[in-house]
Amino acid sequence: MDERTMTDLPLMVLLPLCFLGGLFIGYGYFRALRETANLLVNGGEPLRAIALTLGRISLLASGFFLAVLAGGLALLAAFAGLLCAKWIMLRRMREGRA
Repeated sequence: MDERTMTDLPLMVLLPLCFLGGLFIGYGYFRALRETANLLVNGGEPLRAIALTLGRISLLASGFFLAVLAGGLALLAAFAGLLCAKWIMLRRMREGRA
């Protein structure tokens, strides 16, 4: 199927929305990953670490599933947003502003 049949939004609107969605998903994913690592290193609650892991994986899978429904370009835009969120989080960690 063509992405035009899957959604009524034009690409000029759809791609920035998918990019912003990828940023949101990426921020949530990497924030939960950092919290999970802190819990494991500091001897925190194991059930909370498991819940964070399942939550971040399901957030990532559901976000990419929605992007796949919108088409290949939308999936690439969401992935680009995820990579930008990773870059932002790593930069913040290096600067000590975490």
